Amino acid sequence: MINRRKTKPIRIGNVIVGGNAPVVVQSMTKTDTRDVKATLRQIDQLEDAGCEIVRVAVPDMEAASALAEIKKCARLPLIADIHFDYRLALVVIKNGIDGLRLNPGNIGGREKVTRVVRAAIKKQVPIRIGVNAGSLPADIDKSLPAADRMVAALMREIELVESLGFDLIKASLKAFDVPTTIEAYQKASALIDYPLHLGITEAGTPPEGVIRSTAGLAPLLYEGIGDTIRVSLTAPPIEEVETAWEILKSLNLRSRGPVIISCPTCGRTEIDVRGIAAEVRQRLAACPKVLKVAVMGCAVNGPGEARDADIGIAGGKGRAVLFSRGEKIKTIDEADILTELLAEIDRFRG
Repeated sequence: MINRRKTKPIRIGNVIVGGNAPVVVQSMTKTDTRDVKATLRQIDQLEDAGCEIVRVAVPDMEAASALAEIKKCARLPLIADIHFDYRLALVVIKNGIDGLRLNPGNIGGREKVTRVVRAAIKKQVPIRIGVNAGSLPADIDKSLPAADRMVAALMREIELVESLGFDLIKASLKAFDVPTTIEAYQKASALIDYPLHLGITEAGTPPEGVIRSTAGLAPLLYEGIGDTIRVSLTAPPIEEVETAWEILKSLNLRSRGPVIISCPTCGRTEIDVRGIAAEVRQRLAACPKVLKVAVMGCAVNGPGEARDADIGIAGGKGRAVLFSRGEKIKTIDEADILTELLAEIDRFRG
């Protein structure tokens, strides 16, 4: 049982972050924000995949103007990603954005942050203070370890916005280096009760990026740290969402869609476990229903895992036993395993 850290709840659009709310899955569009149709199409795809909050890059005024139109049509809450030009934040706040992400390392000093915060107070727009190891403020003590520099940058910015009477804060401390990221989040979580957005920045391409993200996010989540997560992959954003959900499901923090249990195969395997599992995964890729399917290859762990799943097979020599809801249903010849298994899955799904 994971005891999650208690944080101050904030609302981003219609989604509660922090407090007793579940860990929220977030991603970011990879389209040119100035292309309204393409961006809305990707937001719809992210929603279908289980994304709950979407961040959108706002590199210039044209993108800020386009975001106003995107906001009118998108069903998911939108966070504007702002760097360098504080005036972009003022425009998107005026146009009804659900949240902001600001980087204290590049937004331009106290006066500009103050103007953004005052606008956010008027509209009650939450701000994520997003610290990144690669873009820390130049005046942070460089003799400090990286995690301590990240925490120092975060705390300085939090103190500034708090001094302006603002507390609709979410925080993040991202690095590519996994131990640095874990240490920074652990230290920050001991200092503040604001919700934390977890991520490993620039994690890379799959499968390495998936592994790096999992190595960084899972230990923090297991410690109860983290209120939203984003997996940052050099890949379509749908893969980010799918990976985030698998991490949450593996820790029993959230449930969505199928869980496929399959054995690694070995010299005892006498059916095509790999082919069957791959086909089941493909058929269930778009299924949001919570469902546990076991594809097992021999009698060592097969019957137990198959019986424990909602639906499962335990293979033998050229055949398999089909289990459904814990009960043995029938024995199937190898040629019919996939057909019978998929038919039972369809019956279970209703």
